[in-house]
Amino acid sequence: MGFTTIDFIILVVYLGAVLFAGLHFSKKDMKGKEFFKGDGTIPWWVTSVSIFATLLSPISFLSLAGNSYGGTWILWFAQLGMLIAIPITIKFFLPIYSKLNIDTAYHYLELRFDSKALRVLGALMFIIYQIGRMSIIMYLPSMVLSKLMGINVNILIIVMGVIAIIYSYTGGLKSVLWTDFIQGTVLLIGVTFALIYLFSHIDGGAGAVFETLKQGKFLGAEEVLFDPNILKNSVFIIVVGAGFNTCSSYISSQDIVQRFTTTTDTKELNKMMLTNGALSIFIATVFYLIGTGLYVFYGQNPALAQTAQQDQIFASYIAYQLPVGITGILLAAIYAASQSTLSTGLNSVATSWTLDIQERLSKKEMSFEQQTKIAQYISLGVGIVAIAVSMILANGEIKSAYEWFNGFMGLVLGVLAGTFVLGVFTKVANSTGAFAAFAVSSIAMVFIKYNMPEVSIWSYSIISIGISLLVGIPVSYVSRKLKHDNTVPNSDTVIYE
Repeated sequence: MGFTTIDFIILVVYLGAVLFAGLHFSKKDMKGKEFFKGDGTIPWWVTSVSIFATLLSPISFLSLAGNSYGGTWILWFAQLGMLIAIPITIKFFLPIYSKLNIDTAYHYLELRFDSKALRVLGALMFIIYQIGRMSIIMYLPSMVLSKLMGINVNILIIVMGVIAIIYSYTGGLKSVLWTDFIQGTVLLIGVTFALIYLFSHIDGGAGAVFETLKQGKFLGAEEVLFDPNILKNSVFIIVVGAGFNTCSSYISSQDIVQRFTTTTDTKELNKMMLTNGALSIFIATVFYLIGTGLYVFYGQNPALAQTAQQDQIFASYIAYQLPVGITGILLAAIYAASQSTLSTGLNSVATSWTLDIQERLSKKEMSFEQQTKIAQYISLGVGIVAIAVSMILANGEIKSAYEWFNGFMGLVLGVLAGTFVLGVFTKVANSTGAFAAFAVSSIAMVFIKYNMPEVSIWSYSIISIGISLLVGIPVSYVSRKLKHDNTVPNSDTVIYE
């Protein structure tokens, strides 16, 4: 059936509703802290769904179902990394962030290491990573939707970017959180409906899908639960490695840490984290069931199979098999996954640039009005840059450059997290050790990425955090001895008695 006029109308109405909602929540004049942290009226459950919507990029939306359609459930175990990431974040990091009432993730680095330069460096790394991520997040789904809808890819990229820029620019974090909540809710309901509809059109229903899972579609014969060599793929290293990867996002990525700054109530922060974890594991399971369901469905109905690539199989099913109207809602959900990640990226980059870089390097203290204006201009400028880069990616067919950039940027958060771990878990660490750890960890991870392809990507965060500790602690110790430095860090910035 494909994408109909009714579906197009639904998509346009949905985008209009999101824009209206974003502008509605920005009616109050937001300045300074309110622009960056919200006005204290945002419920924890809204923030929780917002974290979920931010972490679930359209790349996940399109690829998770494709993974189980074309292969097994081995990568589903990455979601169980939440069971490691969430307890670590709740026990060790959230209490510190709450006590310090930090403005940004990298504010912590300045408070712990007494170093403006370390704060600026952390912010710069995050901003470069985030601009690349935003460009890719606009490019990938727009390419898929362009083929299904017959709409020029550049138009889709511009519309997506402009809507996100408008409500990020006008309403600050409050607008972003509430629109993320709407987008996340649409996504959850839409994808769950797609699963139920798919199972109802399979001969044998859910039973046929679970029977297929028993026949090697859950884990393949060569996929092992544990390999003593932790640099090779196994269920164990995927769970643990994904746990550290997710933990790295929670503790050192400004787009997530910014959500934690909306409240200093640790009970609310804990509820936020636990709900986000439950939603993430639930939606990943739904996506993997859809992928296996599509494998069974197209096996039973080969004449209906489109020639879509693995990562586009779910989008193809949405366009050609779902009822008219529902197709529009589901494609809107893919667009929603992009926009929520994009608007969050714009707001977090603007916040980090203004508070971590501009204010650190400014000779005079900036007023709240000046901070807000700078943040608005930055979100506008970065949004335009991201749209331009995305259009270059879409029109240049530079797939290898995209993979290279994404692979390289994926290393950033592990290296950043190593510096945070060094600060929180050791009292000997100083700024000299932190810079040394940052430099050695960065060089080592780039070398491993491009010269040791046999090393599992799931061990990257574990390796980078390990290197940060192995380098940072002795360098800090030696530099303290040489300087006769007996100072101790602020007790609120570390975990020790």
